[in-house]
Order: sequence, then C-alpha cells, then structure tokens
Amino acid sequence: MISRLGVTLAMLLLVSCRGYDYYPRVSDGDGLVPGDQFARYGGEQAQAVAVGRSLAQTREEGIEAAVTYARSLPGVVDVVADSAGNWLTLSFRSGWRTAVTPLADGETAADTPNLPAAGPPPAR
Repeated sequence: MISRLGVTLAMLLLVSCRGYDYYPRVSDGDGLVPGDQFARYGGEQAQAVAVGRSLAQTREEGIEAAVTYARSLPGVVDVVADSAGNWLTLSFRSGWRTAVTPLADGETAADTPNLPAAGPPPAR
C-alpha cells in the first residue's frame, strides 16, 4: 500500500513539472493592441513595436541582433536582455521604461508606422 502511494506521488510530481520554454506564451499577442495601432500612439511606442518585431525576426540569430537594433534607435538609452532571451527591457530618454516581447505579426521592423529614423548608438 505504501509503495503504491509512493509510486502514485512520484507520477504526480513528474506530470506536474512543466517545461521551461516560455517563448510561445510570451510571444502570443492574442488580446493585445495590434502593433501598428500601438505604434501610432507615439515615437517611443513605435520604437518599442519595431524592437519587438526585430526580436521575433532574429530569434534564430540570437538576442544580440535585436539588442544591436534597439541601441541604434534614437530614443533608446539602455537595453537589458532577459537571461532566457524572451524579452528586452528598453529605457528611453524621457524616462519611460518598458518590456518588449517578440511581435511576430508578419511585418518587419522597418515597416512600423511613426518610426523615427535610426541613428548612431548613444555614447556610454
């Protein structure tokens, strides 16, 4: 009886452990404002959408490509990558800080409306 209970508990523990791949849940945009609509709210919002699109497009290349793109945008002061590589935290000159998740909506970062022209990365 006790061994049967132990086996049952062990099976429950194995079944209850979920995976660590959070990318499908983080990148799911269902229920959110569409990227083009959010980009029309302002220049910083457009830059956040463009970085999200870049993050989704460069997933296979690694997060560094998206970090480099984010640092090339004029309003971005600092970029911090999540340790698992699922999102970026952007800090803007205005003081606004936001987390950006991958936005795989079929658009490229350059197609984002209201996007200011990219410039050289800010001096550190």
